[in-house]
Amino acid sequence: MVPPPPAASDAPQLPHRRRDGSAAAGSPAPRPPSGASFALGASGRLLPLSVPLRFFGAAAVFHGFAWIALGLGAAQVPRFAGGIGWPLTSLHATTLGVLAMSAIGASLQLMPVATRQSLGAPRVVGALWWLYAPGVAALVAGMAAQRPSWVAIAALPVIAALVLYGGLLARNLAGARGMAGVRAMGWIALLSLTMAVACAAAMTATWVGWAAWPRQGLLMVHLVFALFGFMGALALGLSNILVPMFALGPVPAERTQLGIAALVAAALALVLPVAFGLWPPAMLLLSVAVALAAAWWHLASMRRVMRAGMRRALGGSFVLVRIGWGGLIATLTLGAWWALDGTRAGLSTAVVACALALWLLSFLFGILQRIVPFLVSMHLAGTRRRAPTPSSLTDERALTLHRRCHAAALALLALAIALDSAAAAIAASAVGCIGALGFVGFLLTAWRRTRRPREAQAPGPAPGVR
Repeated sequence: MVPPPPAASDAPQLPHRRRDGSAAAGSPAPRPPSGASFALGASGRLLPLSVPLRFFGAAAVFHGFAWIALGLGAAQVPRFAGGIGWPLTSLHATTLGVLAMSAIGASLQLMPVATRQSLGAPRVVGALWWLYAPGVAALVAGMAAQRPSWVAIAALPVIAALVLYGGLLARNLAGARGMAGVRAMGWIALLSLTMAVACAAAMTATWVGWAAWPRQGLLMVHLVFALFGFMGALALGLSNILVPMFALGPVPAERTQLGIAALVAAALALVLPVAFGLWPPAMLLLSVAVALAAAWWHLASMRRVMRAGMRRALGGSFVLVRIGWGGLIATLTLGAWWALDGTRAGLSTAVVACALALWLLSFLFGILQRIVPFLVSMHLAGTRRRAPTPSSLTDERALTLHRRCHAAALALLALAIALDSAAAAIAASAVGCIGALGFVGFLLTAWRRTRRPREAQAPGPAPGVR
């Protein structure tokens, strides 16, 4: 259901103000904001519905393609250590096509809601999709065909789109008031995206012979700042909006949010000396320890939000969210193991797969299962006397199919890496594809059901006219 506006007794009580703006004596202290407050007045800051759904729809298509590419490269997946081909295609279809695609659509819609100022550029966001989605498609096609020159050319529109996205988000963050913790995570994500894109461009230049850079250092910075910096910071920052909104619970204190953001920034900074050979690999344990502290603090704050929330039954979507939270701890634990024994076969693949599939994909799809019906319901609120509820816009059978197949595919992928089994990787690909079709079905159902309210309000024939 759409979070209802808080009752008068539950609404945040602002202190009475004198004409000069100061608080009147004896006025009550402001209460911490609740998740329900995000929905108040948000309709004026929403992008056209087709814009975020366009990004989410493209992510669903790339999700299916990523599983197909993984199956086609099954023989190399369990011990993949780099190089152009199907495993790299699957990796970038997931990172750029699913994770970043969804992150762009979600953040450009949710950040204006959190910062309480309109993005003011729906046409630019629409143009951003037309630049980014075909660019990613061409990029992964070049990787699949093993054509470095294609990859270099396709990287240009992708980089241009990410720069445009960064500019839009930076403009919104720079003019924002309040939500200091979310803004801090947003800036960390943007800086990390800059680092990841710069390293990707440098590595692409070495592929086509334009330059020669230290590949291993660039690769580590690219992976860490893309997965943990850009996607990780966005996931943690937007959780401070989404979890309170869906659980109808209190927003974590700004001091908590800023403390977690500081730990995330410190953990990322500590990776750089290791990546470029200034510190030995074992010093990566220091970065992992700081990241684990940030993760546990964040999860503790989310647990408090959910315990204090008015809505306790959060459905199957939060099963995936909790799996993703567990995946975050598992990824950092594997990262600590890799810092101590970086030569063990399959361990680096396990770290990347755990970060991508168990943590980020599980969390992303759990959140999207709530975001999509919520956004559709808010957009349709003015088309009828009674707005459709998110549950009425949701195909639960399709989502159940997706959740079960996602969990099974993760288990099979873990087995493939542990046993160096191409057969298990092929099985993971097949099951993952079925789950991806289930998620596509969920999106199509939500989109089809948006038409009903519009058809209901269309003018009918005049009385007496047949």
